[in-house]
Amino acid sequence: MTAPLTEVQRETDLEALHDCGWAMVDGRDAICRTFVFADFVSAFGFMTRVALWAEKLDHHPEWSNVYKTVEVTLTTHDAGGLSMKDIELARRIDGLV
Repeated sequence: MTAPLTEVQRETDLEALHDCGWAMVDGRDAICRTFVFADFVSAFGFMTRVALWAEKLDHHPEWSNVYKTVEVTLTTHDAGGLSMKDIELARRIDGLV
């Protein structure tokens, strides 16, 4: 089982993600971010690159795509909320934009 974020990790690692545009999801221990691209092909390409990282990290996002907009939500189900897996995937996602 994956360990949930500690208070120290929330204050450091999670806060750094808030500065990059990630926000807490109301009513859940999860973070989300919306990405808007020039067109559908760019959005889909982004999702493909994220999917490759998700597979490598064995941690997969909840997401949706409508035309050029991709909404990503991260949480770790077996941790009952946020874990370092979410922090790592969010960082990798940020590195793709």
